[in-house]
Amino acid sequence: MTFWSAKGPSRPLILLVDDEEEILVALTDLLEDQYEILSTTDPLRALDLLREYRDVATIISDQRMPGLTGDQLLMQARAFSDARSILLTGYADLEAVVSALNQGQVQAYVHKPWDSDALRSLVGEVTQHCLAQRALRTEQALLRGLMEALPIGLVFSDGNGRCIRSNVRDEAENGAASEEGHFPEALLPDVIAMREKVRQSGHDERLVGEVLAEEGGRTSTRWHELTRLALAWPEGASHAEAWQVSMDRDVTSRIIMESRLRQTEKLQSLGTLAGGIAHDFNNLLAAISGSLELLEDIADLDEASLTLLRNAADSAQRGAVLTRRLLQFGRPREARLSTVSLQQLLPGLTDLLRQSLKKRGAPASSAPCALCIEDFPADLPQVWSDADQLEMALLNLCVNARDAMADGGTVRVSVHVVEQKRSDLPSECCPDKAVAIIVTDEGAGMSADVAARIFDPFFTTKDVGRGTGLGLSSVYGFLSRSYGEIIVDSVVGEGTRMTMLVPVARAGMRQEKLLQGSSGQVDRALRVLVLDDEASVRMVTAGFLSQDGHSVTAVASLESALERIDPKAPYDMAIVDMRMPDHDGLASARALLEVLPELKVLFISGHTDDMPAPENGLLLPKPFTQEDLRRAVAGTMQITDSL
Repeated sequence: MTFWSAKGPSRPLILLVDDEEEILVALTDLLEDQYEILSTTDPLRALDLLREYRDVATIISDQRMPGLTGDQLLMQARAFSDARSILLTGYADLEAVVSALNQGQVQAYVHKPWDSDALRSLVGEVTQHCLAQRALRTEQALLRGLMEALPIGLVFSDGNGRCIRSNVRDEAENGAASEEGHFPEALLPDVIAMREKVRQSGHDERLVGEVLAEEGGRTSTRWHELTRLALAWPEGASHAEAWQVSMDRDVTSRIIMESRLRQTEKLQSLGTLAGGIAHDFNNLLAAISGSLELLEDIADLDEASLTLLRNAADSAQRGAVLTRRLLQFGRPREARLSTVSLQQLLPGLTDLLRQSLKKRGAPASSAPCALCIEDFPADLPQVWSDADQLEMALLNLCVNARDAMADGGTVRVSVHVVEQKRSDLPSECCPDKAVAIIVTDEGAGMSADVAARIFDPFFTTKDVGRGTGLGLSSVYGFLSRSYGEIIVDSVVGEGTRMTMLVPVARAGMRQEKLLQGSSGQVDRALRVLVLDDEASVRMVTAGFLSQDGHSVTAVASLESALERIDPKAPYDMAIVDMRMPDHDGLASARALLEVLPELKVLFISGHTDDMPAPENGLLLPKPFTQEDLRRAVAGTMQITDSL
């Protein structure tokens, strides 16, 4: 027969076992005001109850029972229950009690008849001991699980550096007595210094240290954040002997992300500054380069004068390239991203890359730089990128590789697919794959300090006049905007490897078709309206068009343009500046199209990123050459759709 008594929540649970019901009733009456009570007259049933109620804290059992004696019951219960036990027995059962005590199965025994107060006190002591042991095991299990699960290294030590507990497995399993055996060797001076500071002040200490680690046969830098604080000290110990805990966390990913964020902020700031001056600067360059080109065509110059003229024109074009590089910083270009076939793109760059490896101004006897483009995998997937900027990025890396090899050498370009895990890619990209474009040189290599700064705007290791410090910054900015990455591996004296990671495009993504002008002129003379608020740019644009046989009207404002329109002799094309004081290019184009619906519109701009061109319109960046304008005019005349 089984009895159950419960009074109030969350009280300790006690199991009473005796073949005499009167004994069970008496024990229940004695204990039920403090404990939850389970009772049974069957010792075998008692084992079932222990399996069912795992939280039984104390077992009070009679010794002499039919079927199973008390000491046998408690011995079997010990196999699966941590409950403490009290044996009820008479003097004649002393031998059984001694046996049970010797085997560690019984915590106490009580003679029948018992003293109520003594028994109540004994049950309380045994029960609290059981509950305390359970709480201790729970705390130990939680601490052990926490230490094993934490992604940081934990080392508990005393004030003298003796290790008490550690979850750094390799060292902990070897039983390192000193806490120094649980940290990377490079951090040991910091560990010792932090321990002494905590002993002196009792305040928390924190630092970030650098550790060189071997990964895949290469040495890489890992960053560790060490945090150390004082715990309670053992009774009787001085403050300096307080226990301490050190936390060692690998923060390499965080340091890299913070570095990238700072780099991005630098580029965005520079992009904002560049955007503010780009329009005016490119207008100046357009006027200078265009005027020089017109002068070359109309003036009868001797060879020396012609050389100076061309030198000035080349300088103006280099200024335009510099401005475009400035504008690449922090300027999103998602609209120009599309699928790019590297099998088609890279072979066409071979001649240009080889040409870039020729050192400017170097004597013919200087050591040459060779180019080696390794075979591409046959199944190389398409990437999601900007084809033009990807070409420029690869060209920049090859030029830097060339400049790093003062004594000549070979620049190697290889391409292969790598695995990655990213969750920040757009839907057009595969999150688990990227294409690695690797440029390797045999040059002098870089120190860690230099490698950490090479993507800073205007930072360069080249001699004065040989580099602007914008090449690698533009590569970094382009890859940041197009969901790519660049990884630098360099060893002083052994060379440098630059790896561009470009996201793989999902199957079925479109390949952007860029509007391009034809290589020749249009087949007839056109009536062209030029609308630009910059007088010098209007003059150059009109001059280029006039030389190609077109009839040109150049005006400075939309009002003047509308006044010049004659419906009986409509213009074939309008060339409109995108940024003007009163009306921007798009608004001006709409106003002109309301009067001349068949008008073709070509947009020009000194800042091509400040606003988008219409879907079916061409945008020609300033400064431009006569050939650039000629191609853009031809391309615009091929467009049949209206704005």
